[in-house]
Amino acid sequence: MDEVRIGEFVFPGQSANKPLSGMALEMVLRRMKIENATVHGFRSSFRDWAGECTSFPRELAETALAHVIGDKAEQAYRRGDALEKRRVLMDSWALYCKNTTNVVQFRNAQQ
Repeated sequence: MDEVRIGEFVFPGQSANKPLSGMALEMVLRRMKIENATVHGFRSSFRDWAGECTSFPRELAETALAHVIGDKAEQAYRRGDALEKRRVLMDSWALYCKNTTNVVQFRNAQQ
């Protein structure tokens, strides 16, 4: 069985106490020779789903994407991270993605 790592990041990087690289998924797409998909497209798919198919608040979806919410005044008073609410949102996203009728299968360009 693989070793389970516990830490601060959902997607930990290879270096200790570092997140997965911002280029990691981009490199996966390149190695698979996937040319009709982008990392931003995955993020956009999540945002479209959250906005069009759920009743989760807009601010929660934006926070899940690590976007800055509101103007400077709102940011000064927004101290919480809504972790439990984001957990419910991401669980819902996982269930949506698990349903294979909602997921487009990539074909390797070499096929």
